[in-house]
Order: sequence, then structure tokens, then C-alpha cells
Amino acid sequence: MKHLALLVDADDTLWENNIYFERAFDAFCDFLAHSTLTAAQVREVLNEIETVNARLHGYGSTNFGRNLQQAYRHLAEREIQEDDLRHVMSLAERILEEPIDLIEGVEETLAYLSERHDLTLFTKGHPEEQRLKLDRSGLGPYFAHTAIVKEKDATAYSRLVEERGLRKQETWMIGNSPKSDINPALEAGLNAVLVPHPHTWVLEHQDLREDASGRLLRMEKFADLKTHF
Repeated sequence: MKHLALLVDADDTLWENNIYFERAFDAFCDFLAHSTLTAAQVREVLNEIETVNARLHGYGSTNFGRNLQQAYRHLAEREIQEDDLRHVMSLAERILEEPIDLIEGVEETLAYLSERHDLTLFTKGHPEEQRLKLDRSGLGPYFAHTAIVKEKDATAYSRLVEERGLRKQETWMIGNSPKSDINPALEAGLNAVLVPHPHTWVLEHQDLREDASGRLLRMEKFADLKTHF
């Protein structure tokens, strides 16, 4: 009998993800070639666009491309051409062509954990895109269940727990994002493990909850999970 229910994030927990978006943004800045704005200032504009559009359209490379196009329309200092907009979108589309680069220690740790506990991949984003990444990663066999949602908030965690018939005190969320993986899981009464990533998306940064009912662990790397679970 397996003891605990472990919910595991995907992007930047199991495999590299945000670095590819950062590279696309760098290429966007080079193409935009703004005469006065720094890359950080361009990023601030894009962050505002993404914050609004994520609520409406969700995540994924296609939506990122649309956000880049919107930023280009807003910031370009030259006449906007359709070819320019197509090029901007292509910067995001290339993300899907990037290899699935597993984070060190992930596969052997999942193999260890899956023998002892019930594993669910719990991620947000474009469903087809996330399933494709899971298939390409080769990690699918370690997960008994997969759940892909538009947003990982406390309601989504509570819904998953109810649908799966899980016991909150025996359920742990494992991920790199305070905003999506840790705080809402704790708010929903689950336990959580923060495995930080140096390139976690800036919009996923958030102060950790101090008044949570669940337990919070911090681990330096994914392989450290074997020492606790």
C-alpha cells in the first residue's frame, strides 16, 4: 500500500522551461532594438501584459507569442509590418522545438518515489503543450495521474483533493513556484515542498505563507526528496 499522495509540478521542477522563454525574450529585445528602453524596462511592459492576459488566456508558448506581439505593437519605434509580427511569434514558437532537459536527479528520484507513494503530475498551462512535454520527457510512467489546469490556486487544489478522494494531511505538493505550487497548496490545507529553481519566472515569485495550516519543507534539489519521502 502506498503511503502518501505526492503532487508534482512540471515546468522548472522536473525539466527546464523558463530559460527558453528568457532566451526568446532576449531575442525579442534585440529585434525591437528600442532606442531608450533597457531590457529591464521592456520586461516591465511585458510583465504587465502577461499579468492581464494570463487571467484571460492562460499560459504556454502560443500565448507568450501573442504577448510579445502586443508588446511589440506598443513599443516599436518603426512602422509595424505583418512580417515583423510573424517573426515575433516565431521567437515563441521555437520554444516548442527546444529539447526536454530533465533537471539533475529527477528521473531516479521519481522512480524511487513512485514505488512508495501515489504520484500525480499537477501542472498549469496549455493542455496539449503540457502533455507533449510529458510524453517527450519519458517521465509519464512514474505518474499514476495527470491533472492540467488553467490556474493552480487554492480552489484548484481543493477540487483535485476532492475528486481524487485524498486526505489533506497525507498530501504534499512539490514545486518551485511560491505563487502556484506552495502558497495555494498550503492555503487549501495541504503540505508543500519548495524546491527552488534559479530561473523561476518572475510572475511566480511571492512571499511564502506564514499562516498556513499545512507543513512546509524546503529542499535544495529534487533528489533530496528521497531523504524525506
